[in-house]
Amino acid sequence: MKYLFEVRIKEGHTAEEYASAWVRASELIQKHHGALGTELRRKIGEPDKLLAIASWDSKADRDAMEASHDSKIDEIIRSAAPFVEVTPIGEFEEPDWVVEPGN
Repeated sequence: MKYLFEVRIKEGHTAEEYASAWVRASELIQKHHGALGTELRRKIGEPDKLLAIASWDSKADRDAMEASHDSKIDEIIRSAAPFVEVTPIGEFEEPDWVVEPGN
């Protein structure tokens, strides 16, 4: 499954500031069972908006991480909170099947 959220960088700050915190938190989160990686993407034409994507084996694995993660993750998130606004987009299942041209 994918967990997506939008990050808006507040004026006077940079995406790189947030990316630094993102990497530190992601390194800890990725140690949890079922974590399959994270991505942070900048919106075309709006460099102060980012799309964060976390991939998991299942929603249950992500929920388990949320329920029992290291307090250092919360500290990192709190350290970035003053210069960003985070809006959850949602949790998405992997598709049952994918149709790709040429296959």
